[in-house]
Amino acid sequence: MTATIDYTARVENEMDLKMPSRSVNEGFARAAVAAFCAQLNPTAVELADLKCAVSEAVTNCIVHAYRDGIGEIRLNVKLCEGRIVQVEIRDRGCGIPDIKKAREPLFTTDAAGERSGMGFTVMESFCDAVRVQSRPGRGTTVVLLKRLHP
Repeated sequence: MTATIDYTARVENEMDLKMPSRSVNEGFARAAVAAFCAQLNPTAVELADLKCAVSEAVTNCIVHAYRDGIGEIRLNVKLCEGRIVQVEIRDRGCGIPDIKKAREPLFTTDAAGERSGMGFTVMESFCDAVRVQSRPGRGTTVVLLKRLHP
């Protein structure tokens, strides 16, 4: 069941990170988000869900946004009233020409067939809401929202 999220909830604490789109930074992003969210005393399952969703979003930046080189990934985490966690992952890579298509399960732009095309589906399964904005040639922003249990 999807929780109703108040998108205007007051921010109680916030963290910003920027990192190069190197595969070693996917694990760093997961750990940083988990460590920051620990102050809310989430359950192990809630932390695992957030870490998995962040991993998928950051991996998309690494694999898809900056296919031919290294770019910058920005990560913003907000802890909001009502125990809402908002994680924004932003790149300035190639962008997504068709967001609706990209969010379909099993869709991938990977011609080599090494990717499953399940990234957005995984993010949606572990979060209460996932928002995606993208402009071809300008980059993509993914916002993950999760309400932690009281």
